[in-house]
Order: sequence, then structure tokens, then C-alpha cells
Amino acid sequence: MGLLKNVLPALATAMLALTAPLTASAQGLIRDAEIEQILRGYADPLFEAAGLKPSDVNIYIVQDDTLNAFVAAGQNMFLHTGLIMESRTPEELKGVIAHETGHIAGGHSVTREAAMGAASGTSLITMGLGALALFAGAPDAALALFGSAPQFGLMTIFKFTRVEESAADQYGLTFLEKTGQSADGLVSFMENFRYQELMSESRRDPYFRSHPISSDRIAALSRRAKEVTAKSHPQSEHDIEQLAMMKAKLVGFIGPANRVASRYPATDQSLPAKYARAIAAYRAVDIKLSLTLTDELISIQPDNPYFHELKGQILFESGRAAESVPDHRRSVELAPQHALLKVNLARSLIGTKDDADLEEAEGLLQDALHLEHDNSFAWNQLAVVYARQGRIGDADLATAEEAYYRGDLSRAFVFATRARDKLTLETPNGQRADDIMALSDPRNRPRGSSRGGFSGMALQTQ
Repeated sequence: MGLLKNVLPALATAMLALTAPLTASAQGLIRDAEIEQILRGYADPLFEAAGLKPSDVNIYIVQDDTLNAFVAAGQNMFLHTGLIMESRTPEELKGVIAHETGHIAGGHSVTREAAMGAASGTSLITMGLGALALFAGAPDAALALFGSAPQFGLMTIFKFTRVEESAADQYGLTFLEKTGQSADGLVSFMENFRYQELMSESRRDPYFRSHPISSDRIAALSRRAKEVTAKSHPQSEHDIEQLAMMKAKLVGFIGPANRVASRYPATDQSLPAKYARAIAAYRAVDIKLSLTLTDELISIQPDNPYFHELKGQILFESGRAAESVPDHRRSVELAPQHALLKVNLARSLIGTKDDADLEEAEGLLQDALHLEHDNSFAWNQLAVVYARQGRIGDADLATAEEAYYRGDLSRAFVFATRARDKLTLETPNGQRADDIMALSDPRNRPRGSSRGGFSGMALQTQ
């Protein structure tokens, strides 16, 4: 259903809290089949070059205008929409992804946790010295120590991060070299934003608070980058167009209305400009204009699944569920590997209110969950299907699954209990209800804990 947004689930929030300076203005995670496919096309070859299994690396898109990217808790990569918007070429975005892949390959999440532990210890020691100074009758010295405790902690972290950042640079260059790609983008990205080092901490973009730049680092990066670039192949026109389409989609869906008009005036007849204006018209609830502009896009690229997805979304959201089915069906036919597109079609079929469509919707949702078992919105829609079919036990179980993958363990426990009471325990569904009960039972987890998955969709970005 086009660009989707969800509030950060509990585990993601906890992860982000560990790196608070990185995500102070993060609004949430967004899902979009087209943008995810493009990012995967950029990233998967780099993951493979790093010896990683692409399917094991999760990419999350954070709706935040600030420039940032980071990895957390192993093989989880977070890219801010601001990074995508500020990348002038695919090479710059790929360069950042290669660098972050270097952090994963180097196991830096583990060493960063060690650094944070060491920093915490340093800060506590400094605070302890401050307390001793206070008791000794030296309040000025005590205040100075108390005030410097965070700084000493940061200095401890920086000893780790400086080494890690340089190592990630070299890893990234290796991955770009293995995939035959230019390293100029990574260098230009660092050089273009080098002025950030001169700014105050509060004004500096999050990326450069967590990825400090130094002259020595850029010099080392530039020297080897020349060798890598000399052996690279030119960036493809396809990759360049894909970056332009991602930007247009993000501006259209999450940017202010005046940004579309300023970046894509009517005189701009490029495909990305037409895309942004079609989305902007939809957001402005000018349904007639948005459909006209989307039909024009489809006439230009009739086999583009995301243009059909957009038209289906416009029709569905304007209360024309039955009319939206053909375009959503076409998007699934053109890109059957995308779980989100299957969920879109299932939602439209459910919206027709025709019980004859429920069986097809159920099959689509089961297919989507086979691809993304933790897709909480798919579980939500499956619960609707089961309830309409009178399968209340299965509906309760699907609701428990939805809550579980959203990280709402209290709700998961309630609905899993209801489901187990209605289902036969010896069946797979009955056993699953029993499993969720055990996993979410408040008596089996410490106060304040939550499983909290990353995936799942909530309300659509407006």
C-alpha cells in the first residue's frame, strides 16, 4: 500500500536508546516495497562480498530527515530517509552502505557494547572521585569531576570508534572493490560533509556525531579509493534512475507539499517528477488529478508494479476497494516476491465486503507470512478474514501473533489464552497458541521487558 509507517516497536526503541545521539529525532520505521527492493539491489552484492548471507541482514528505513545510518544488535542496518535524500549519486549511498557493512563484518556491535560498558565504568569512577572530593570539603573540585564524567566516558568510547571507523572504511573499500564499484562516492560523501566537524555538537548531523571524521582518516580513505575506482565500472543508468525514483517517492509521501512543487515544478517532465506530483496530488486528496497522473505513469511503464500499486492505493483509500483490486492484482503479478504487495491485494479483497473474496485473501496473506512471518499487519488482516469466516479461535490466534510481533506481550498473552481455549491443543494452531502464552506470560518475564520485533505495519503515512 505504498509507503507505510509504524511506530518503533519496543526492541527497536531499546536499541535506538543505546545510541541516543543517533536517533534523537527519529519518527519511526517505514515500509515500502519499491524502496526496499532498490536498497536491496544496492546492498546485497556488498553483503555477499563481505561473506554475509543477504537474507540474514535486515535493512530498516527510519523516517527522519537527518543524515544518518548505523548498525545495531548484530546484522541490523538502519538508513535514515535523510541519507537517501542527501545522496547525490548511487555511489554515495552505496559507499555509506559499504561502510556500515564493514561494521557488521568487523563485529563492531559487540566491541561498541564493550566500549559503552567501559565508558560507563570510567564515568562512574570519575563520579566516585567527585563524591570523595565533596566529602573532603572540596566542592569546586567535586563539581568539576561531576561535570567531566560524561566527557571522560565519551573519550573512552572515541578510542574504540576511531579505530572502528577506519576499519569500516577499509572493509567498505574492499567490498566495493570486490563488486567492481567506484569508491569515489564514499570519499565524496565524507569530504562533502567534512564541514560538520567544525559545527557544534548540537548542530551536527547524527551521522557525524557517531562517525567522527579526521584528516588522517580521509587521507587514508582517499589513497586506497583511487586504486579501487581505477578498476571499477561506471555507475549504470538504471541505478541512477532508481535513486531518483526513491527520492521522488519520499518527497511525495513524507515531505511537505511545497517541497514537491519546488523540487519538481510542472516544467520538469522527467519520470521522477511525474511520480512525485502524482503522489502529492494523492496526499492532497485530489483523487481525480492523482489518478490522471498515475495513469500517465502506467502508460509510460505499463509493467512497473509500483505504479499499479500506487493506483490501487489511491482507489482503495478513496473508498473504491473493488476498483482497486485489478491494479493491486497486476502489481502482484509483476512482482510476486514482495510480501507487501500481496498484503495490499488481500486488503482490497477484504474491503470489497464480498465473502467470495475471503478465500483468495487468506491465501495471499498466508503467502505473505511465508515470506515475512513477523509481518504484524498481515496477521492483523488474517484475523479479519478469520473473523469474517466465523473462525474465532483462529482469529484470536492471528491477533495474538500480531500483538507478539508488535512487542505488545500483554495483548499477545490475552488473545493467545482466548485462542487456546477455543482450539484443540494437539493441532498446530493450538500448540502455537500455547507457545505464545508461554512466551508472553507476565509471570515468565521481568517487569518492563518486551520481545518487540522490528517488522509490522501500522498506519499509512499521510
